[in-house]
Amino acid sequence: MADKEAPEVGLHFLDYWRVVRSRKEIVLAVALLVIITVTAWTMTLPRMYETEVKVSLKEDQADVEVFGPGGAAFSYNPYFLRTQFEIIQSRQILYKVVDNLNLTKEWGKKFNEDKSPINRSLAFSILSGALRVQPYRDTSLISIIVRMEDAAEAALVANEIAKVYREHRLSEKRSQMMRGMEALEGEIEKQQDKVNKAEEDLEHIRKDLGVSSVGGMQIDKMKLQAMQGDLIAARVDMLVRKSRLDQIQNLDGENLLSASQFIVGDVSLNSLRQQVTDTQVSLKLMLENLGENHPDVKRLRAGLEELRQRLADGLAGMKKGLEADYQVAKAKYNVLEQELTTVKKTDIDAEREKYLPYNKAERKLDTERAVLNALKARLAQQGIELQIPRTPVEVIDPAEPSNVPVSPNLFFNVLVGIIAGIVTGISLAFFLEYLDTSIKTVDDVEKYLGLPVLGAIPQRVKPLHEEGPDSPHAEAYRVLRANIQFANKGNGGAFSFISGGAGEGKSTTLFNLAYICAQQGDKVLIVDSDLRRPTQHTILGLSNRLGLTNVLMRDVPIEETIKPTAIPNLHFLPSGKLPKTSIGLLDSQRMRELVKDLKARYDYVFFDSPPIIGVTDASILASEVDGVMLVVQYRKFPKVISMRAKRMIENTGSHILGVVLNNINIMRDDYYYYYHSYYADYYYRSQESMPKPETVGGVTAAEVRKEST
Repeated sequence: MADKEAPEVGLHFLDYWRVVRSRKEIVLAVALLVIITVTAWTMTLPRMYETEVKVSLKEDQADVEVFGPGGAAFSYNPYFLRTQFEIIQSRQILYKVVDNLNLTKEWGKKFNEDKSPINRSLAFSILSGALRVQPYRDTSLISIIVRMEDAAEAALVANEIAKVYREHRLSEKRSQMMRGMEALEGEIEKQQDKVNKAEEDLEHIRKDLGVSSVGGMQIDKMKLQAMQGDLIAARVDMLVRKSRLDQIQNLDGENLLSASQFIVGDVSLNSLRQQVTDTQVSLKLMLENLGENHPDVKRLRAGLEELRQRLADGLAGMKKGLEADYQVAKAKYNVLEQELTTVKKTDIDAEREKYLPYNKAERKLDTERAVLNALKARLAQQGIELQIPRTPVEVIDPAEPSNVPVSPNLFFNVLVGIIAGIVTGISLAFFLEYLDTSIKTVDDVEKYLGLPVLGAIPQRVKPLHEEGPDSPHAEAYRVLRANIQFANKGNGGAFSFISGGAGEGKSTTLFNLAYICAQQGDKVLIVDSDLRRPTQHTILGLSNRLGLTNVLMRDVPIEETIKPTAIPNLHFLPSGKLPKTSIGLLDSQRMRELVKDLKARYDYVFFDSPPIIGVTDASILASEVDGVMLVVQYRKFPKVISMRAKRMIENTGSHILGVVLNNINIMRDDYYYYYHSYYADYYYRSQESMPKPETVGGVTAAEVRKEST
């Protein structure tokens, strides 16, 4: 069939929304349950207060620096900070806090019914769980955070932790400094011995060389050093003047004018430069106001040219002056260089060679004395720092009790509960939808059964003779009647209404269709052929004492069993009492003759058959009528029931006109909401406009007719 060959259509967002909307009760119930549970759980949680101590840390020197500064500037060291975090949370610190605050006794009053103290390990565990240490990024600051039910106690504990940690660091630093000072004292003793030995060696060398005074040698040495300094200064002065000259010579025009201000700084040139600038500004203003040929303009222009010439002459003179300065500096440097060369050729070197052992011994003594003095100075500094130590831990902001609890966060927990509840509810809805294998949509009918949908009947439809002819539900049955006519090419006949299982609304659907056909002027007969569970007589409020079974057993003529109803054009043949031996009652020649007889008397004969699965009567009756309507209730039985019912009907060789999708909850499933609204609106406006093509499930009656052919 064409339906089976239609391409699969991918899922749309509306398909997912349809699942959620159809099971909104489950989604809302689960969401509400989760929200209530989370809210109740949150309300039972104890109020927790959090307080923090802001502390500044400084990293200690590993050892005493003999020649370095007394302290080191802080640099961010994540390893140092992490180490301090572990120390703060260590047993060494926290056990002391427990003892200082007597927490074993205080917490014993809270946690033990007999008010007995708790053991130290339990107190440590409680305190460790309440403590959190975190850094301030890229700083030497850290936060010691304590969370407890009592805000005042949290502040007290946090401050005590900072205090104990500070004392621990100070104690460690004192111990380290004491060890360093002991090492320094040992080094000073050794260095003093080295100084004494160096003094003795120097005295022996002085006596061996017969040196009584070294003033002459010192004078020659100082003279040579002074000459070398003068030579260096002369060279620097020469190079500076050459650099200025080179810079000026490589420039001309405006560049030379601009550079001369910074390179030379001549006052007269600066004055001329300013006069040229002022004259140019005045000339520009006069040109704008007086014009090119005005006498004042010509006079000012001539003055400007004169100033420029004077400035150019000044710049030329400046170049010559720089050249002369450079030559003088160069000559001075050459003279000093010659003098130094001459001095070096004297016998000063020979004299120095004589006193070389003495000089070495003297330098060694100076070095040893410098080391000794540095050690003594460092020892003195360490003594001062030991008396007035620089604390490596400084409390910036002490902890204060907080008035606002940080936990539980009711708003956040409820928000998470709402999200979790909705997600859980939607997930459960999709899971149930996955487990639900029933027929839900027109597409399901066409996909799994390969049959056209003749009608889509809303939920909670009563027999129309109770609702009245103006009921909006009646339009759904008018569409069903029209589609049956199209499917049957406009002919009447005998039709059987069959369902796969019990309770799918087959009997009510049949009655309401018969009611609509009778209203349209058709002569209609309802035959209640469900011999085991007849219902039509209950709907009509008629007796079931005589009926179909009596006719088939030839107990009563057909005319005596067919009963008129209060509805014009509608007649009713009850099922009659079920005889003890009903086997083969419907599968008889008499039944076939009866069907032909009834078709001749009525335009439409509707047989209310029992469910086809499990009862053979429906299969027998299906083979004897002109067409079969398969009634499928929306979201009731697994689709395999309907598929099996279809196969059983087809196995009898019967013609299935189509499917009536029954008991649809249009308020739950917006897939059908549009069509229900259309039925009602169409009916109430039928007197004002021409009727539109009747549709069901998005399929026009003409399309249903085409499918059936």
